[in-house]
Amino acid sequence: MKSYSVYRNIRKNAVIFGLAVSSFAIQMGSVIASLLLIIFAFKLLLLLGLLVWNFGLYITLLRINSFPFTRVSARLPSLISNKQTGLSRYYEY
Repeated sequence: MKSYSVYRNIRKNAVIFGLAVSSFAIQMGSVIASLLLIIFAFKLLLLLGLLVWNFGLYITLLRINSFPFTRVSARLPSLISNKQTGLSRYYEY
């Protein structure tokens, strides 16, 4: 039977199309810039070049995300809680 992890672990490694959120933002920036170039300077070679560029960038970002040093799980706490951790004890008189 398939097992699922606890919901709070989803926030540690959010992915969109196999990319981390920051890598996905880089990819979308490249796609938007490519669309602007295609709209304002339409050429067949430019279209093919930008398709190859975006596909290559996607493959590169996927490979970079597969390295263990790119994971951010070490920076996040092991438990996320709303409990107040302040030193003031105004409720204990």
